[in-house]
Order: sequence, then structure tokens, then C-alpha cells
Amino acid sequence: MSEISAASPALLGGDPVRTKPFPPRPGIGAAEREAVAGVLDSGVLSQFLGGWTEEFWGGPRVRGLERAWEARFGVRHAISMNSATSALYAAAAAAGVGPGDEVIVSPYTMTASAACALVQGALPVFADIDDATFCLDPDSVRERITERTKAIVAVDIFGLAAGLDELMEIAREHDLVVIEDAAQAPGAAWRGRPAGTLGHIGVFSLNYHKPIQCGEGGVAVTDDDRLAERLALVRNHAEAVVGDMGADHPDLVGFNYRLGELEAAIAAVQLERLDALVEPRIRAAERLTAGLADLEGVHPPFVPEGARHVYYVHAVRLDPERLGVSRARFAAALRAEGVPVAEGYVAPLYRQPLYQRRTAPAFALAPGGGPSYADGTSPVCERLHERELVYHDLVHADMGEDDLDDIVAAFRKVHAWRDELRRPGTP
Repeated sequence: MSEISAASPALLGGDPVRTKPFPPRPGIGAAEREAVAGVLDSGVLSQFLGGWTEEFWGGPRVRGLERAWEARFGVRHAISMNSATSALYAAAAAAGVGPGDEVIVSPYTMTASAACALVQGALPVFADIDDATFCLDPDSVRERITERTKAIVAVDIFGLAAGLDELMEIAREHDLVVIEDAAQAPGAAWRGRPAGTLGHIGVFSLNYHKPIQCGEGGVAVTDDDRLAERLALVRNHAEAVVGDMGADHPDLVGFNYRLGELEAAIAAVQLERLDALVEPRIRAAERLTAGLADLEGVHPPFVPEGARHVYYVHAVRLDPERLGVSRARFAAALRAEGVPVAEGYVAPLYRQPLYQRRTAPAFALAPGGGPSYADGTSPVCERLHERELVYHDLVHADMGEDDLDDIVAAFRKVHAWRDELRRPGTP
């Protein structure tokens, strides 16, 4: 082993590249505070009523946010919700998903992307993902379609929309509804079209750790008038309203998925700042990608031609065979250098006890107990989670060039010392 020196990896006793914390994500500014003060001065914190009146649509800030969202994303309808989870549940209901149906979804996503099927009495069927984009693999989707398939949930994972053209073609062939989960991708685009507008229904998140946020919130969008009406009904106690409004939706059970005026006011300001918050993420990620591009066995985020990636996180795929060192060792060395990478994102959703034990009521209705959730269901996803993916969120608007260069330097240092890192007996 080489002699330990200041230039050695910190994991082996050398000096770390980075010793101070990285800048935190941008917070709430004066414009958001002014918007909140305006709501408080008005005295109207919510104005929804669960009945067929003008207040069925909510208060002035909620409606203002929805009109602004429609204008920004070029859609006919935007329906705000109290979370993207609520919006996904409402989208599944609006799509007519119900008992006995199947919904094809990625296993590499937040749990609500699949749970939206279960809450409607349907079952998620997990398709595999593409190992370059980490989004749904259309070929895998085709293999999983049955006569019970009702919808596809396509997740714009990590800020990239990919494969939606093929998925929409599959949907047309089989009369399916595509729900685009764009929670991580506001500001992303595919061939000039905004992410979230590529399916029949799109869902955005305004959760506190998303690129734009109001604490908790979400927005569903669609160009389909009937789907929009169903989304609005599910948001606001549908069964109490549908008889009075003259709409034919007797299958719907509604909930309270309504967004408050305070959150709507903050979200409207954040929407105005979308470009100012997202464009620096793109520049930061591109600087990191350029700095890592020549490292053997290190694969920075792939961006297909025609895509605009907005980098909810910077996800790097490692090739342990080419590196000659395990992901766990490489990641530990990066963390020792002061770069807080995480490994694997989320375990494939079908490994959760909910699916392994088949405890949701929907399983009792499924022929043969439903689809298989055994290991091997999505081999690409399993490989990425277990052996290859590392990621961090240090691409936000407050990251400076020196901060980004420290990340590159840490990757390059660990890569250069990988022979020493893999030797037996090293700490």
C-alpha cells in the first residue's frame, strides 16, 4: 500500500477535499412572506365548500395558482391538491381505476406512485426501468399488459421525462390512461413539451424538498375536460356534490384533498421563480457531469436528445467491475472526502411488507393473489439499487462553482486511489 499522506484518501487517513458544509437549498424570501401576509390580512385561509356552489372551486389564491399553472404549462386544467400523493390518488380515481384492475408502474419511485392503485382496489404491476434514464422501460411495460391493465404511472425520476412517446403509443393500442408522475420534474421537458403534460394526467409536487415548494402541496393537470371534472370532484367530497351538479360520475368517492390559501399563495410565488430555481440546477449538474465524464466506470446522468433534465438529484451510476471496487467502498470514500452521497435511492417497492405479505384488501380480489412480487421482478432496478447508483442533491441554486468543483475533486481523488481502497486490510 502507498504511504499515507495528506493527499491520500480521507478514508485511509489523508486530508478530506471538503471540510465545511455545503450551502443549504434556497429558502423562502420576501415575496413569499408578502404573499402570506396578504392572505392573513384577507382573513380567508380556505374557501372550499363540499357542495355545488362557486366555493366548490376554492378561494382566490387557489384559483389564482391554478390559472397561473395552466398558463405556465400550457394546459387546459390545473387542479391543486394538498399533496402530490393526494393528486396521484385522485388521478387514479379520475382514470377509472377500480377493483380487479392493474396499474403498471416503476418500482424505483416514492411509494405513492404505486399506492394510488391500491387505494382504488387495484393492484400495481411493476415493470423494469431503463439503466440509463432510470425511467420505465417501454419494452418491460409491454410484457406486463394483461386484459386487466387499466393505467400506466410513468415517473419522471430524478427530474427527467423519458420514454413517454412510446408509453403513450402503448396506451393508445390498449386503451389505457397514462398518469405522469412529474413530482420531481417541474421545469423539465421532452421535445419542447413540459414534463407533466406528456400523459393524460400529470402530477406535480410542492413538497418542501422539491425544486419549488410551499411546504406541502401538489397540482394535477390535464387537457381532458372529463378527467379534470373528476379530479376536482375527488378533491372535494365528490359523493356530496355529484348529484347536485348534474355530472355523471356516480362511481366516485371524494376526499378532502384541498389546498389552503396560504400554501397556494406561496406556491404561486414559487412558480414565478421556477426558472430562477431550475436553471442553476441544470448548470450545476452539467458542470459536475463535465468533470466526471472521463472517469472509467463512472457514469454521470444520461440526458436523451430532446430532453431537458432538471436534476432533482444528481444520480451517478457506478460500474463496480470496471472500477475494481464496490459501490459501498467508493461511496464511503466520497463521504469521507466531505461529499454526502447516498446509495441506491429506494429499494424496489415490491420488497415492502405490504406487497410481500399481500395485506391490502385489493389482493383478496385478485385472481391467484395477484402478480408476483418476487426478487427478479425488475432485475435492472435491483442491480441499480443494490450495486450501482449513488446520488446527492448538491445541484441547487445556491451552490457555487467552488462547491461544485470540490465535488468533482472528491470523485476524481477517490477514483485515482481506487486500487488502494480495494486492497485487503485497508480500513
